[in-house]
Amino acid sequence: MGRFFAKTIATAVAVLFAAYILKGVQVDSTVTALLVAVVLGLLNSFIKPILIILTIPITIITLGLFLLFINILIIKWAASLVPGFTVDGWVSALLFSLVVSFVSSLIEALIGSNNDGNKTS
Repeated sequence: MGRFFAKTIATAVAVLFAAYILKGVQVDSTVTALLVAVVLGLLNSFIKPILIILTIPITIITLGLFLLFINILIIKWAASLVPGFTVDGWVSALLFSLVVSFVSSLIEALIGSNNDGNKTS
């Protein structure tokens, strides 16, 4: 359960950072960023795998580039579900997806390396 909260907080920080550096993305508050993180987590856990399975032929033909379209779709869907979170266009959604993925991975790696160093064997 602690891992879920850490991942959600890392994603919320990444959402705030992406909204700060990208012109076409707006997040009203920290609470909105937390809600976006939860919604993205749920969509990525339950809907994205179904979309990936249904689009395997297109993904193979495009050599995996169609997965970027699925990421954009997930971001745009989250923007329609969460009040206070807007993404202006497809390019903004793609850049948002890339920035959030990179920043949240970086934060999780930093958190994970600190936890591994504190364990005793």
